[in-house]
Amino acid sequence: MNSSIIDISWFNVALTSLLVLAAGICSIYLNLKLEKDMLVGTIRTFLQLFLLGYVLKIVFALNNPFVVFLLFAFMIVFAARIISGRVKERRIPYFLPVLASMFLSYMIINIFVMSAIIQATPWYNPVYFIPIGGMIIGNSMNAISISMNNWFEGLSKERDRIELYLSLGATPIESSRENFKDSIKAGMIPSINALMSVGVVSIPGMMTGQILAGISPLIAIKYQIIIMLLIVGATAISTILALHIVRRLSFASNQQLKI
Repeated sequence: MNSSIIDISWFNVALTSLLVLAAGICSIYLNLKLEKDMLVGTIRTFLQLFLLGYVLKIVFALNNPFVVFLLFAFMIVFAARIISGRVKERRIPYFLPVLASMFLSYMIINIFVMSAIIQATPWYNPVYFIPIGGMIIGNSMNAISISMNNWFEGLSKERDRIELYLSLGATPIESSRENFKDSIKAGMIPSINALMSVGVVSIPGMMTGQILAGISPLIAIKYQIIIMLLIVGATAISTILALHIVRRLSFASNQQLKI
């Protein structure tokens, strides 16, 4: 297979911004008020990915486990900050507990995949550890934020019913069981939809990148299957763990709702 890569000029990369500009014009015309977020998001995309390219170049060259873990930890903290910004509820101090659950689940899952599934040498090889870890964080981060928003909105809507259950002797877990399940399902739907559509509706980013890099599609398929299953599993584990902590924080010691 031809392994030559077509290098894209920075001018042509910037030219793609015309699509975002068109979307921004539509937002202004329809009064969607999304144009500011589009502008900020576009600028951040250029700056963050440009910076990431140089950081990864340094990390790959060093191949040091401490540096790899430090970068991965920074990615997790940044993801937790993004979740905190997306979740509207401010009365529950969930940031640190959720950060701890994310750090624990992502580290364990990524180390397991690197050592047992991919069998990278060394197992902390940054060429594999960071990109795959980033995919885990990115997908489960969205699931956690969706689940948490759904959870807090559900508590507000079902407050009377939950308090009635509590007054009749139900525990916080019993009184909020349906809301908990619905919140987990809401966060998992995008990952499950991706499982259903992959290879038919869409060709995933990792597989596309490997094919463009000249890797055989059959090898790229194996990696993509691992990634898809990994994302679903990691999303489920991290979301359930994070929401379990948030549920405990949502009730006071006297089993009363805090919100």
